[in-house]
Amino acid sequence: MHRPGKKNLLALGDKFRIYILFVLVFAFMSLFAPRFFNVFNLTSLLKSISMNASVAIGFTIVMICGQLDLSIGTVITFAGVLVLGLQPSLGFTAAAVVAVIAGGLVGWLNGLLVTKGKINSFIVTLGTMTILQGAIYQFSGGNSISVSTPEAFVVSDFLGKSLIPLVTPRILISLILVAIMEFVLRRTRAGRNFYIVGGNRSTAWLAGIHTDRYTIVAFVLSSVGAAIGGVFSVLESTSATLKLGENSLMYVISATIIGGTAMSGGKGGVLRSVIAILTLEMLYTGIILFGLGNEVKIFIAGLILAYVVLYEAYATWKHEKSLGQRPELMKELAERAALAARPASAE
Repeated sequence: MHRPGKKNLLALGDKFRIYILFVLVFAFMSLFAPRFFNVFNLTSLLKSISMNASVAIGFTIVMICGQLDLSIGTVITFAGVLVLGLQPSLGFTAAAVVAVIAGGLVGWLNGLLVTKGKINSFIVTLGTMTILQGAIYQFSGGNSISVSTPEAFVVSDFLGKSLIPLVTPRILISLILVAIMEFVLRRTRAGRNFYIVGGNRSTAWLAGIHTDRYTIVAFVLSSVGAAIGGVFSVLESTSATLKLGENSLMYVISATIIGGTAMSGGKGGVLRSVIAILTLEMLYTGIILFGLGNEVKIFIAGLILAYVVLYEAYATWKHEKSLGQRPELMKELAERAALAARPASAE
């Protein structure tokens, strides 16, 4: 016999698992990690996730559409190198705009090759990543780029200055972007169409949704988000290394899946992805504050990635198992089977 109450509780726990995990990690670190719960550390924590939070916005939408974008880390570096490399001739504002537009063009190309070229997104974005790596080395000469002009320091100080406790302009920009995209996904027809495209492409097409257009837009948003993250990161630090976005890909993928976005598409949320990024960053920061070595952080990251892979495999299996099932019919069949199993009452 099924126990509906327990089943509903488990479903509720799975639905809100990232919020539960966030509260548990935050409470544990606040109570036991030395120097964790203070304004300086929490502000530094929010600053450190700002770049990946911007990246996760578009990447989550790509995954909701049932696609994958491996080029986000390289787009971060490409945009960062581009904005500082062009700054002497264009100025910071124009260079930043050019870098974001360049990122959008990369996403447009990815989406075009996936939809019109009918090439798997894994292959397309892997190729884009390799091409961009070559372009970065050509543009930078294989060296990091740094700027030490008075104007650069003014921009850096502005982005890092606290407006209110815990919030700097850079953090505020990331929060605004997250809020806008969460609203679009949840409260607009266009946002809901992303879920339909990822959930069942054929159904979306039959419903009159331009599936190719939504897929292209998703890739553009992914690359633009990565470019924005790279631009603000280098503007605040006044330097762009060739490894700027190196760790972002696996970080964002892990956080997005932990946040509840399915690689098969049709499920997920921007806010949950960002909460997952914050949770992982709190965990890694706690490891450092406890005085544990980098090898422990790598080990924990490996365990998290293993969990992500296993959970996604389980979610895919569960989804395929339930295809074609009608819940109300399954319940009725279970009740009939239970009645049939009862011994006949004596007349």
